[in-house]
Amino acid sequence: MADMKITDDTTVSTTELARVLGLSARRIQQMAQDGTVPPATKGRFRLNDSVQRYITFITGNKLSEDEQKTEKARRLAEVQIKAAKASVAKLEASELQGKMHRSEDVQAITEDMANSMRELLLGLPGRLAVDVANARSAAETAVIIKEAVHGIMREMSKYQYDPAKYEARVRDRMNWDATESVIEDD
Repeated sequence: MADMKITDDTTVSTTELARVLGLSARRIQQMAQDGTVPPATKGRFRLNDSVQRYITFITGNKLSEDEQKTEKARRLAEVQIKAAKASVAKLEASELQGKMHRSEDVQAITEDMANSMRELLLGLPGRLAVDVANARSAAETAVIIKEAVHGIMREMSKYQYDPAKYEARVRDRMNWDATESVIEDD
């Protein structure tokens, strides 16, 4: 190995280049993906070129103004993408924990409640027809109707927030089986 001569065409593996540069093999792969140290062939790098490009990369001296702007924009975009993904993950976790509900779920539950009220109100004439017809005066008719309306209002006031209804809607939307167990933390 002592007789080995390094030329412009000398290639090394990802692991060997990582050792030369004092980096991990994964970092070399990342640098190959972003074009900092391009491979000569799959998994092989030209040693001279790679070392020179790495030096240029860490010193930043030979990047043109346009390249610096492009690199800065790329880094900013990566940060924004990561922040957006974190925000979405946080919102999804809140939804799955029942701390937040999607507007379409709230709308659907509200529509269900309004439909229940509508059914109660539409049933009112049929329920009151005989009683109102047998009433002796307008005052007695008013009392009968008032008591029926108050009964409907009492019925509606008993409505309680039910997290299970929202959970069922989330499971339906996500196509989850209700019998699936919760994934445990490692």
